[in-house]
Amino acid sequence: MAPMSSPVLDQTIEQKKLTLTDWLIIFVAILGFAFDTYELLMLPLIARPALIELLHVDPATASGNAAILSWTGYMMWASAVSGGIFGLLGGYLTDRFGRKRVLVWSIFIYALSPCLAAFSTSATMLLVLRCTTFIGVCVEFVAAVAWLAELFPNPRQREKVLGSTQAFASLGGLMVAGAYFLCVTYAQNLPAIHGDHTPWRYTLISGLIPALPLMLLLPMLPESPAWKEKRAKGTLKRPSIVELFQPALRRTTLATTILFACAYGAAFGAIQMTPQIVPGLVSGLSELPKLRKQVEAAQSSGQDTKELKQQIRQLGKKQEQVVSGVQTYQEVGGLVGRCLLAVLAVYIVGRGKLLRLFQVPGLVLIPLIFWFPATDNLDLFKWGIFVAGFCTIAQFSFWGNYLPRVYPTHLRGTGEGFAANVGGRMIGTSAAFFTTKITPFMAGAAQPAKLAHAAALVALLVYAVGLITSFWLTEPKQEELPD
Repeated sequence: MAPMSSPVLDQTIEQKKLTLTDWLIIFVAILGFAFDTYELLMLPLIARPALIELLHVDPATASGNAAILSWTGYMMWASAVSGGIFGLLGGYLTDRFGRKRVLVWSIFIYALSPCLAAFSTSATMLLVLRCTTFIGVCVEFVAAVAWLAELFPNPRQREKVLGSTQAFASLGGLMVAGAYFLCVTYAQNLPAIHGDHTPWRYTLISGLIPALPLMLLLPMLPESPAWKEKRAKGTLKRPSIVELFQPALRRTTLATTILFACAYGAAFGAIQMTPQIVPGLVSGLSELPKLRKQVEAAQSSGQDTKELKQQIRQLGKKQEQVVSGVQTYQEVGGLVGRCLLAVLAVYIVGRGKLLRLFQVPGLVLIPLIFWFPATDNLDLFKWGIFVAGFCTIAQFSFWGNYLPRVYPTHLRGTGEGFAANVGGRMIGTSAAFFTTKITPFMAGAAQPAKLAHAAALVALLVYAVGLITSFWLTEPKQEELPD
């Protein structure tokens, strides 16, 4: 085996020539990772119009807008926690019953859930089905990474496959934005649902389209040979969460859990605040809260509110357009970051060194981006959010390459599931709650500026903790997957 300092990954296991089955596996992985993001990023697009309809509230009033924001936050938190809990269970099931079997059922769950959500008749029904969607996605990620890693045992080939397929996850955000645009444009030409042609319902149904080839192809593909061989010989140990904290794996488990939490903390505590920050950068949008209060006051006194509501609708449309544009910069930045990591992962053997290539610039730049241009310069903030996406989202691809190499076969899904779900989705996503709670105490003349400064502080904190923890990250003992 080549030494760990070698710039080229070890080639002890011969690199096989890709067969038709291998290419189908890669295609399914690409579609699966893209579909993950597609489903997750659907909520920010459809939440507001869906809740307006299901809650029967007027977004032009302060009370109506507050109800929408409250329910949106509730959905994001509940779905993330649900995904984390069941994702952890999914990691155990992946080690217990096989990678492919769990993969098939998880895709079935998160393909069916949004389709059923399209026919929601209440906000509670939509909330429950968003939770089941997240559960499917969280389980699928763990099963897919373990499955792919074991199907391509050659180190160099495995790094290429894991890196390149995960890079397509960022396309999911662009795909769902395009799907939503088409649904908005052509909604009137589609069959009515509950007597209306609402774009958010068709957007939810669109999630079934990429799921169909996945559900057709997956049963035809092989199970992980490493897992299958151990299962057949009766040498496969029973997975155990307790074993993750035994001396041999304790440091790895703690470090990866903290680092996952920091990556998700940067995403939820800073980057995902962008839709609430952007309105403060566009002339006129800061007037929306004031106009809503005027509408509420006028309604209580019996005055005509038609003109005020028209102004609110026009400003709301402008806000959605600007926010969508800024989000595109973020998604493209994330895609570029994932692609660069996929290339560097093949040539940089040191995993901590590879991770710090994204952490160091993130620690320096992201807090500055949210402290300065996020409060007064929209054009510069667009490029700033590109950098934020580049540094943060690339780290999610890093874990797909790293985790399979530090856990043995019988713990691979369990270890990945614990780090991703406990660290990322349970602990990391709570950064959004922390950001909103410290916002009132931050400097700034208006709410968006205060929020931007809070996001800057949270980004600085989680990136600093992440960078320090990266030096505690254990390096894999070998290029091959541990048995």
